Amino acid sequence: MITATPRTAPRSARTPLPAALPVRTAKPRDAAALSALSRPFVRSGALRARPFSRYLADAADFLLVEATDGTLEGCLGLGVHPADPARGHGPAGVLYNFCVAPRSQGRGIGAMLLRGALLRANSLGLTSLFTATTGGGALFLRHGFAPADAGRAPADWANSLSPRRNSRILARAL
Repeated sequence: MITATPRTAPRSARTPLPAALPVRTAKPRDAAALSALSRPFVRSGALRARPFSRYLADAADFLLVEATDGTLEGCLGLGVHPADPARGHGPAGVLYNFCVAPRSQGRGIGAMLLRGALLRANSLGLTSLFTATTGGGALFLRHGFAPADAGRAPADWANSLSPRRNSRILARAL
């Protein structure tokens, strides 16, 4: 995952977004828009490829922000992993498929999604959040994440990360 791609227009040339776009939970009917928004990030190598069926099945994992015209501006998945008492870990969340439409980058959409994910994680009683990024992860670092060892992360998720992507794991205690 990466939190930025080449921009389509300079920031000064973009129209500001309304101050309060709501973050909402995706529904299965949003799967096509989630897949379409993610596709350029997959092509660039910033996101792992996921079949449409995953977006459909996992729609409730996603938070999204829509423009007032219904256009999808960004999305972020929050997968929940049960506690692992054998490893001394409580229930954890994994943030994935984080992307913001290039036209909306630099406008606070990513921060809105991340704040929404933190609120959801707290409401679910998760004890920590993890993500993997191929970029610098500046947004995560500004929101209390720090580099973490894969051994602290949910084992099934950490084992699914491709070493070829050279991802960096970031974590935040809740």
